[in-house]
Amino acid sequence: MAVLVSRKKQRLSKKLEADEVGFLCLFLEKVMLRVPAAFFILAFIYIWSSSTTILSGDIVHVCVSSRKLNNLYCLSAGTQPNFNIVQNSTTTADFGSMIPNIENYSAVGNAYEVVEEQLQLHRSWRSSSSNPTTCQGRGIYVYELPSKFNKDLAAQCHDMIPWLDFCTYLSNGGLGEAVEELGSGWYNTHQYALEPIFHARVLNHPCRVHDASEAKLLYVPYYGGLDVLRWHFNNVTNSVKDALSLDLVRWLQTQSSWYKNMGKDHVLVLGKISWDFRRNERDSWGTRLLELDEMQNPIKLLIERHPWRVNDIGIPHPTFFHPHTDADIVSWQIKMSRSATRNVVVGFAGAARPGSAESIRSVLIEQCTSAGDGECRFLNCTSGQCDRPDSIVGLFAEAEFCLQPPGDSPTRKSVFDSLVAGCIPVLFDPMTAYYQYAWHLPEERDKYSVFIDKEEVRNKSVNVVERLVSIPARERENMRRYIVYELLPGLIYGDLDSKFDKFQDAFSITINSLLESTVSRLSRV
Repeated sequence: MAVLVSRKKQRLSKKLEADEVGFLCLFLEKVMLRVPAAFFILAFIYIWSSSTTILSGDIVHVCVSSRKLNNLYCLSAGTQPNFNIVQNSTTTADFGSMIPNIENYSAVGNAYEVVEEQLQLHRSWRSSSSNPTTCQGRGIYVYELPSKFNKDLAAQCHDMIPWLDFCTYLSNGGLGEAVEELGSGWYNTHQYALEPIFHARVLNHPCRVHDASEAKLLYVPYYGGLDVLRWHFNNVTNSVKDALSLDLVRWLQTQSSWYKNMGKDHVLVLGKISWDFRRNERDSWGTRLLELDEMQNPIKLLIERHPWRVNDIGIPHPTFFHPHTDADIVSWQIKMSRSATRNVVVGFAGAARPGSAESIRSVLIEQCTSAGDGECRFLNCTSGQCDRPDSIVGLFAEAEFCLQPPGDSPTRKSVFDSLVAGCIPVLFDPMTAYYQYAWHLPEERDKYSVFIDKEEVRNKSVNVVERLVSIPARERENMRRYIVYELLPGLIYGDLDSKFDKFQDAFSITINSLLESTVSRLSRV
């Protein structure tokens, strides 16, 4: 990442760095004992990022230069089954101080196999029924939390982000301001607005009950993402950041309904990525909400899940499209299925990361801008155009394929924006979508996406545009029709008063699957 000059941006960079290191450490935690420690660490770090390795007796020290910052992080591993992370702001380290002595881990097999197993479990929880006609045995209770846990957080929107008024994004129940250029049902919805959107929809659900004893599912409307967001650009202590999370736990423990199943029938919707709620002892980013013991049993719905926490479930980022009726969806499907409107083969909306040696964005931009007319169109997000929904939707509605490289974290709202526009996403990291959204995306990845390994792009052994241009028109047409007619309805969140008979939107799929999963989980108690 380029050198940041403001303190606020420096705090933002620390979070990005912490995300990456957290992912690395969790991966190591799951697989290090499967093979000799030194061999695995060297192989994995070589793939992940630049590194320095020192062998000292039975201990292996690996120092990783973060691809997001210039700081150095070090891992140590050896004969003892534990590890540690040490942050050093220089390019050298005191390796003698890095002997691990914090937490134990056990062998659980290959990490990606663990992810696949969890996804299979999540898929088994996915409801197979469409819009149930009865609420018998399907009661949903919504806690009336003190306003400090939701409404008061939303009311702080003017000061959450220094360079914009976040209140405009929280209008219309979280949908944001209407975008008249795109027609009815389109809003300037922010990627972090899921919490108020979901809350408003649950309050209107036909199966809502007002007695917790009658409920199968208990929803906790805590706007944890907004809680995290308000501290991103303020220099406060960790105790201040965690205060509201701890208050929430204490409040829940005063409710008799909490103890019935020790929180296993409770659900929280968090509108940011899992790492924002998993601050460790050596970092200052985010809160510790999801590391609290009391938060291990509830289901957590997030726009990006923790890869190895089974009670983290990924659900779609909110897009700009929030239809009201089945007819609104059908009208958009017809429009997006027409191949005549696709005037360019490849589209990419994004920005380069010149300070990140591991980023593939610069390579993609170079390949795109070097392609012939009609082959690739680049929308440079540094120009501010990506802040306009009509620009994003306009590009994606004209392109056959949309490039979706990882950003600050593996997932991207842009993946769902492209799918809603009938543009086939091109993915470079399986964590971007394949290992995230078991309830909303199918196991058959080739039906709706193209995968090109990011290492092939990084070492320039593949020209992405040329590969995509070579895909036959018939194959593109089949993929687009599958996206538009099979996936699209389940990836969008209807407006706050939406009424669907034919379709299940992302909210309905999530609620029905939650009810299914609650039965499954409690049956194993």
